[in-house]
Amino acid sequence: MTSKIRYEIEFPINSSPQLLYQYISTPSGLQEWFADTVNSRGEFFTFEWNDGEENARLASKKSGEKVKFKWIDDNKKDTEYYFELRILEDEITKDVSLMVVDFAEEDEIDESKQLWENQVSDLKHVIGSV
Repeated sequence: MTSKIRYEIEFPINSSPQLLYQYISTPSGLQEWFADTVNSRGEFFTFEWNDGEENARLASKKSGEKVKFKWIDDNKKDTEYYFELRILEDEITKDVSLMVVDFAEEDEIDESKQLWENQVSDLKHVIGSV
């Protein structure tokens, strides 16, 4: 198995950090823009899309600031990969951005970033930030 490369991508979002946090930290919020269906049992989340499902564990969260999901294997053991959604707010301008940290294989980074751009575009539509 080839190892994946960590990358970050930042999206300006016209929203309050509190509202944005609801959409990145709750199953119902994530289901609005990230996956077709999102279910959770405690710290374990199942993300379903047309072509399958992925399971993750909510590894950490800081209210109003960030969430980090670690992908898990079939035995509910953490893999080395995760995705993190972090809310950044400029102290002076109060501009809000969503920082995405994710992993992809080297030849799939552009495709992966494009996928995030599409998903965050959906998020912006949902929260009225277009």
